[in-house]
Amino acid sequence: MIREKKLTLHNNSITVFLKLCFCILLINIFLNSQYTLPFMAILTTGQTIGRYEVLNLIKENIYTESYHVKSEDKDDFFLKLFVLERLPERLLDKETGKVTETELSQGIHNVHYLSHIDDGTYESGDIKCQYYVTEYMDGTLLSETIRKEGKLDEETAIAIFKDILEGLKYLHNEGLCHNDITSRNIMLPRLDKMAKIIDPGHISKRCSGKVPFDTADLDIEYCANETFASIFDEQSDIFSACAVLYAMLFGDAPWKSEAPEGVKRGRAAMLMKEKRAANPIDFGALSVDDRIKAVLSKGLSLAYGDRYKSVDQILRDLDASSEVPPIKPSDTPGADSRHKPDSEDSLLHSPNETEFEVKRGGGNGFADIAGMGELKRFLTERVIFVIKNKEMAAKYRLTPPNGMLFYGPPGCGKTFMAEKFAEETGFNFILVKASDVGSSFVHGSQEKIAKLFATAEKDAPVVICFDEFDALVPDRSIPANQYQAGEVNEFLTQLNNCSKRGIFVIGTTNRPDKIDPAALRTGRIDRQVYIPLPDAEARREMFAIHLKGRPFNEKEIDLGKLSEMTDGYIASDIAYVVNDAALVAAFSQQDITEAILESAVQNIRPSLRQDTMSFYDHIHEMMENTERRNALTHKIGFIINN
Repeated sequence: MIREKKLTLHNNSITVFLKLCFCILLINIFLNSQYTLPFMAILTTGQTIGRYEVLNLIKENIYTESYHVKSEDKDDFFLKLFVLERLPERLLDKETGKVTETELSQGIHNVHYLSHIDDGTYESGDIKCQYYVTEYMDGTLLSETIRKEGKLDEETAIAIFKDILEGLKYLHNEGLCHNDITSRNIMLPRLDKMAKIIDPGHISKRCSGKVPFDTADLDIEYCANETFASIFDEQSDIFSACAVLYAMLFGDAPWKSEAPEGVKRGRAAMLMKEKRAANPIDFGALSVDDRIKAVLSKGLSLAYGDRYKSVDQILRDLDASSEVPPIKPSDTPGADSRHKPDSEDSLLHSPNETEFEVKRGGGNGFADIAGMGELKRFLTERVIFVIKNKEMAAKYRLTPPNGMLFYGPPGCGKTFMAEKFAEETGFNFILVKASDVGSSFVHGSQEKIAKLFATAEKDAPVVICFDEFDALVPDRSIPANQYQAGEVNEFLTQLNNCSKRGIFVIGTTNRPDKIDPAALRTGRIDRQVYIPLPDAEARREMFAIHLKGRPFNEKEIDLGKLSEMTDGYIASDIAYVVNDAALVAAFSQQDITEAILESAVQNIRPSLRQDTMSFYDHIHEMMENTERRNALTHKIGFIINN
């Protein structure tokens, strides 16, 4: 009897021990996986969310779910749902409380991108969600095509590559980076050959240091080396696009990863960097056209400073009418000047690093700008007059202006205005983005900034336009920006009275409140100019510009009415409206009509919501209240019709 009790206790102990081991195993699986434990889908087939009916679940992870949905009009769309209680805090915009991915995707309307259509909130019991809706496309992922076919012919690969570049060019012009360009995020439609970029799950403004998205699921085979140090910008996007081109031509991404499964990203990144350093690609020996060899050589260079700085540079090199750029000896194995991707020398002293593109004086100037009469008059009378009439300025002892800040909502033409200002003055023009002066090494950016101004002085008179100025000269009083104090100090030094060197500085920004106040004092950035939404006159001219060259009857289209209907629309919205109307007309093989245009306006919402505009009204009021005594005393920009 006693023996039986002991045996029972022994068996119970074993059972408890096994259960404990099983629980520990489950916990370890969860902690070491990329959130692969199953969750029950929030939405079910046939359920309605907003104006959409759920057809089926496409994919899910711990905090997002993607669905194929149909609208009330029976049109197909993709819907991405964010489960807020599971969403990492860094993926939320602290100011608006909305998912950053949704916020940044709202203004995306481009033929090479799955454009934003709608967004909203959804609640089910205690579960709170946000969602946004994009275009739907019935097609095949590029990764699947490569897997099935192995390699693509050069003509097809280049056509797809150009589509990817055009999509990136649009994003970069909007001040955004995709950060996850891989073959699995490119979709090929079934009905035509135009490729589209999908999945903006890692979309952000260029960043260096703190990354506002999850990096654990990024494919390191397509990631540039600087991303392993948390630097994500236009150049890293371009590197990834060139890696996709390589994969299309040769069946695999360059430097195919052999990291064991389950290795954490940091370790995998280190192995990838070591592999790239030890196994440089002999681009000259690749069995493709010389033009493609040259593009891959420069696009996949391990030295940050040697790579393409803009999409336009690649498109120029791909142009059959241009001269084939030479392949640098340092890009081939066995060369004396073999790349050292992690050395300070390769990033700070590469021959092309400080070669900023200079656009020579010329062009139509303000004549190319629709509307904005008051702003053009102000710039002509208060700024250009002093710059162009040196003798008059000397007679009246007028201080030459040093620079201006163009600020306001995104998509209102700040950078375009800066370029046209340079043309109007006859100055040369240099456009500088944060990535152009970025460096992963201590003091590297300071050296680049100094060299930029030295280069500009040689090309004087010149306008330097700093795009997203808040990223270049962030407020040093904010603890998160302390690591950039050296770069900010260098900028401030260079900005001091740079007009005496024939340099005029223009900064453009959506967030002037994030700029270090020392940059906005007299003698540095002299003028602060608010660029608001296009007024009625500007919108009317924009419709005329975008309709030009398309089949339509000018007498039957009321541009004034269309202008009134599009109050609150930015320039890219109007371009999208006209393009959408043209697509409808082309499908039915008729001229673009008033009715088609009005229908397009009704179906396409303005990119900037009312709450966003209220935020910028607050920013404008704040900036006016802190303006210096020589700043504007009245609103400058589009004429707003009451």
